[in-house]
Amino acid sequence: MKRRQFLNAATALAAGGSLMAVPAQAQTSADEQPAGFGPPAPAPFDFEQVAALAAERSTRVYVQPISELVGSFADLDYDRYRGIRFRRDLDPLAGQDLFGVDLLSPGSIFYEPVQINLVRDGITRPIPFDPAMLEFDPAQFPDGPDLETIGNMGWSGFRMRTFLNRPGIMDEFVVFQGASYFRAVARGTLYGLSARGLAIKTGSPDGEEFPLFTDFWIVEPEPGQTTVRIYAILDSRSVAAAFQFDISPGAVTMVRTHVALFPRTDLRETGIAPLTSMFWFSPASRREVDDYRPACHDNDGLQMQTGAGEALWRGLMAPRKIQISSFTDRNPQGFGLVQRARDFESFQDAEAMYHLRPSAWIQPEGDWGEGEVRLIEIPVENEFNDNIVSYWLPEEPLVRGERRDFRYRMSFAALPPSELPLAKVRQVRSGRSINVETTRSYVIDFDLGLFRETLPNYQVSASEGRIVHAYIKLLPEQNALRLAFEFEPGRVVLSELRAVLTDPDGLALSETWLTRWTA
Repeated sequence: MKRRQFLNAATALAAGGSLMAVPAQAQTSADEQPAGFGPPAPAPFDFEQVAALAAERSTRVYVQPISELVGSFADLDYDRYRGIRFRRDLDPLAGQDLFGVDLLSPGSIFYEPVQINLVRDGITRPIPFDPAMLEFDPAQFPDGPDLETIGNMGWSGFRMRTFLNRPGIMDEFVVFQGASYFRAVARGTLYGLSARGLAIKTGSPDGEEFPLFTDFWIVEPEPGQTTVRIYAILDSRSVAAAFQFDISPGAVTMVRTHVALFPRTDLRETGIAPLTSMFWFSPASRREVDDYRPACHDNDGLQMQTGAGEALWRGLMAPRKIQISSFTDRNPQGFGLVQRARDFESFQDAEAMYHLRPSAWIQPEGDWGEGEVRLIEIPVENEFNDNIVSYWLPEEPLVRGERRDFRYRMSFAALPPSELPLAKVRQVRSGRSINVETTRSYVIDFDLGLFRETLPNYQVSASEGRIVHAYIKLLPEQNALRLAFEFEPGRVVLSELRAVLTDPDGLALSETWLTRWTA
């Protein structure tokens, strides 16, 4: 299709026209209609149609799609890629009162074509790639863009906009781009951690498999509707899958998710509801870091609420060697990567603004059965690479040829919701003991709210080594209760440390703090 021809088609699409009718399988022939009735209405496009496409895809040999990047889209560095922007006047949702869409260009590290469709009145309308729908920054393209040959390219993804922070300004609130990654923000937060469709063999010595979102269907919302629905197909060498995302942006941006998995092979290392983040250092984990900032991370802990109702907090770290931690559970109530440091002073970073990065909380729906929340921590020497992964790993493997469904709610917000009346860990500090060089000092500050009149008991333990000099102290001016202790490792090289505040009968009054010490 020539550039000018498609520009006219794109303008018609934004104005409410149609580029393609619903696929033939959704039509009914005239011979099948009762006498006296007019032409049948096409079957509305829904999740089960996407699932059927994913199931059929899983019966084929997987071939990774790769774009042929040519012309102005070839050999782009970071700045030149950022100089390519979608034309807002060609928004496929133009005329919508609450939502807008930006289609994202191929180039740079984005070389896998993504097919994007609009669903209007139950009918799918593909939006083919055309560079005429893009603007090119003259500062990055002084001679103008080279659009003579566009090659075999597709879009690399899309972002969605709404009135999130300021009246009359449509801010982006979610972006799908790159493999199966997507990011979302809530009101008053900035992009930080990413979610993923699936995590396959993450941390495995055999190497990780990165599935791709290859197809999207954006359902045009009804007037006044505050939730947008997106369907997607994920594909990889081991599995094909159908996704439904119902996204409601706001003070909490909620992403209600339904995934149907169709494995091409038996899978034991497939992570459900994965989250990916960055952690370099904090006052509790700061080895050999020479930096003016007190901390540098998108998230500082893994928060969990087990199926039995226990609240756990595992502080993140950047270890010397890759670490894999498993927290076995049955029907977890929730888990997620959280940024509890919410003030500027915690980071002193006026550019990255880490105190505004969101937390993400996964709330399973239905029976997830036996499994584990898995946390993977990878060594890192700077803040430019994600090195933290968390997900749910089912105990029951995914079986080739058998459909497996999961449903969950994913909330992006400053902090996750909490219904348990327990004191939370506010901050942790750690350092070498002033008394013995091989001993480690730990200081854990809990919320003070529950303990203004009576001090609680405490339990501190180590799987290896010895806990000494433990005590608690009120810090009323800081609105905190401090639990401090020293850990003597002796000759051990790894130990799991655990601490919790309790009443006299041993009932937990705080979440349980966890960390791993390594030599």
